[in-house]
Amino acid sequence: MDSTGSETRQTLGQKVKTLVLGDEAKSKEERWLVKKLDFFILVAGLQEALNLEGNQYNVLLSMTTAGYVIGQIPHGIAIQKIAPRIWFPTMCLIWAGLTMTSAACKTYAQLCVVRFFMGLIEASTYCGTIYCIGSWYKPREIAKRTAIFTASGQAGSMFAGVMMTAIHKGLNGYSGLAGWQWVFLIDGIITCPIAIVGYLYFPDTPELTKAKWISESEKRLALERLPPKKEDSHNINPWSLAKRVFGSPAFYILCLFAMVCSALEAYCVQNLYLLWLKHYSSEGYFTQSQVTTYPLGIQAMGITSNMLAAIYIDATGRRVPMGILACVLQLVSTVILFVPDMAWGATMFAFYLAGSSYIVNPLLFGWANIICQRGGDDARRSVILTSMNAFAQILYTWWGIVLYPADKVPYWKNGYISMVVVIVLLFSMLWAVLWLDRRTAAQHPDAAFYDSSEPVMMTEGKIGISMSVDRKDEDEVSTTGRKVADARN
Repeated sequence: MDSTGSETRQTLGQKVKTLVLGDEAKSKEERWLVKKLDFFILVAGLQEALNLEGNQYNVLLSMTTAGYVIGQIPHGIAIQKIAPRIWFPTMCLIWAGLTMTSAACKTYAQLCVVRFFMGLIEASTYCGTIYCIGSWYKPREIAKRTAIFTASGQAGSMFAGVMMTAIHKGLNGYSGLAGWQWVFLIDGIITCPIAIVGYLYFPDTPELTKAKWISESEKRLALERLPPKKEDSHNINPWSLAKRVFGSPAFYILCLFAMVCSALEAYCVQNLYLLWLKHYSSEGYFTQSQVTTYPLGIQAMGITSNMLAAIYIDATGRRVPMGILACVLQLVSTVILFVPDMAWGATMFAFYLAGSSYIVNPLLFGWANIICQRGGDDARRSVILTSMNAFAQILYTWWGIVLYPADKVPYWKNGYISMVVVIVLLFSMLWAVLWLDRRTAAQHPDAAFYDSSEPVMMTEGKIGISMSVDRKDEDEVSTTGRKVADARN
């Protein structure tokens, strides 16, 4: 009886584990490799979570954004020749130094300069890690890892304001330093250990890794479990790289897709709920504690929707339904907010529902990673991913100012109208990206096979562990691209 109960519990546990992390890794060796990758790559998300500036310094946001946009593509190119385990931690240390330098700034102009360079350096982190995720994980593993990495930053932002307030109040005036100076100093100090961990353990990419925790057989397995790469996949010759990037439809479609997806998150990014609460708190309806804590629910909604969408995407291999769901939920939120005299309870519900816009995170970068992964051109994939992030950030250099200005609180009519337009555009873009997905799958059937649900079996080869497809004849792989494409909807 106990044995049966134990087996049942084990089976349920396995089902939950498969739902959350997937079961693409079939062999014992492959499962162990994926577990180690999950720990040592996704821990990089802590750097995102430790960014404590938050929304206290919005007056300098434009400077940070400018540096962030300018730094995207150079960082994407740099990691083609400099090992990520060296580049990322070095940027992390420089960022920590700049953060602490902020505490010594005496003028607004000095702080603007420092913030610009902080954005320039910080640009290495997000898309650089997304690129590495696409270098190690199979297509049906990417969405959840992208979501986990993104969620770590969202979780950090949930607690950043609370931590900043505690540091500011507790240390204000200590040793002759203001509270805001202590915030910068502590932020920089606690970032340094992450850099040290990166130097020691970050795995680079499969073909370049020197990580001691990955064996030679695991290195070969890591390469053979993924779509094949070109011999010159890290070629960054300017003319060659420009032709490969700008000559690809993926660059134009995915960059536009990134801008539209970013615009869908406007209610959250522009902190409309926080502004709404502050407006009515000035009239005595909300306490300062409520203004601080209520917006955390949006981040909680974002993390939950982000993860659930990623689980669905990896489990089914279908991405369009999640895009449609994101559009529908934002439309519901917009319709409620569009009514000027809507009850406060409904308005607050709409703001929380807007947090579901983060569904687009694993959809956007996960899908792009898979599409670009198929060509076997890592340099092109890196530039396209960083370009997507740059275009998304460029949008917000003017989007919020024009459509969601603070002086329009508590009602942003133009913003709500623009959101309806964005929803229509995103719905249309889903089919454009689906076309691109099918096109690349047909062009690279050998790579597209790795995105299918067919079993991949381990065999012992003469040169070590190799992977072979369980198929009846050689023609199956040549038709896989079409099969994968036809299965998408």
